[in-house]
Amino acid sequence: MDAPDILSPEFAADPYPHYAVLRDHFPLLWHEATQTYLVSRYEDVAKALKEAGNRNYEWQLEPVHGRTIIQMDGREHATKRALVTPSFRGRELATKFVPVIERTAAGLIEPLSGVDDLVSRFSTRYPVGVIVGMLGLPPQDEHLFQRWYTSVVAFISNLAQDPAVIEAGARTREELAAYMIPIVEARRADPGDDLLSTLCTAEIDGVRMTSEEIKAFVSMLLAAGGETTDKAITCLVRNLLTHPDQLAAVRSDPELLDRAFAETLRHDSVVQMVMRQPETDLELSGGTVPAGGTVTCLIASANRDPSRFTDPDAFDLFRPDLDMTRAYTAGANHTAFALGRHFCVGAQLARAEVRIGVTMLLDRFPGLRLMEEPHDAGVFTRAPEKLLLAFE
Repeated sequence: MDAPDILSPEFAADPYPHYAVLRDHFPLLWHEATQTYLVSRYEDVAKALKEAGNRNYEWQLEPVHGRTIIQMDGREHATKRALVTPSFRGRELATKFVPVIERTAAGLIEPLSGVDDLVSRFSTRYPVGVIVGMLGLPPQDEHLFQRWYTSVVAFISNLAQDPAVIEAGARTREELAAYMIPIVEARRADPGDDLLSTLCTAEIDGVRMTSEEIKAFVSMLLAAGGETTDKAITCLVRNLLTHPDQLAAVRSDPELLDRAFAETLRHDSVVQMVMRQPETDLELSGGTVPAGGTVTCLIASANRDPSRFTDPDAFDLFRPDLDMTRAYTAGANHTAFALGRHFCVGAQLARAEVRIGVTMLLDRFPGLRLMEEPHDAGVFTRAPEKLLLAFE
């Protein structure tokens, strides 16, 4: 049996049968084209996410973002993460930024009518609009952030190393810096009540974020917060509309939307894979990854591993083996937000955006329905590129 190639057209068409082959026969596989070790079983992916570091981001992300907190470890990582975390959870999220989320969602949903594409009209615009609003930036500049967002995501997803994509990513880094750093300096001198001002003034043990670090964080927020929420909303709406009994349950009890979102994260991992770089030899079920090697953690494969989830290819928001008490924490038993110390800092923000946006959609359009069968696309990230709906 030949090992599946994650860069092949067959894999791009539908990766899940190939993930099964990898789990069963090639749990640790050297992939020559990406120069990484592919890891596909749940227990191995979880171990790599928790134990390996992020030095790979020096070449994978830094050229487009600059140096961000996800590259940091130890005290530096803990301090810088503590500076940004409060804005993305708890009281500050609820009081300062939920109103921004609500306004953004309502503004995009209001004009929807007839038959239209949810992806282009709502999903891709919603999280970018939320980020621009949270940062306190001019709404008329959203088109700039939409372009930068598209370029950054293309750079990160560029497994084939297309030189045009690399060049566009480098250009985006320069453009974003030229736009953001003067604004950061102005907010530092005259802070307001927005996320950018919070980042400029937050301090722990005498440590503040530099202007370059704030710019890099904004760039990372665009990619991580935009791409994942964008595609998660699309997949969640698709899943509910193709499972009418589960849609009816959510309409009857909106609190179930949290379960539906968590199950979507497991069943349709928007980010299909992430990379890690262990500092010491990493012992896995399929063998050993040497210190300094790069591991491609196939988190979408882990989330469909039958050794961890019963009937894993089925979408079931009521499944008993999805731990909802920890689904949006670093102790989650799905791997969609990563695990351990580098768990996604924006998980609660994404949860709030999805809950608010999808609830508004379902409330406004009780007759919402699919007009054509959607098709997923993408290897590094994956979701339908188009979701044609009747907004009734």
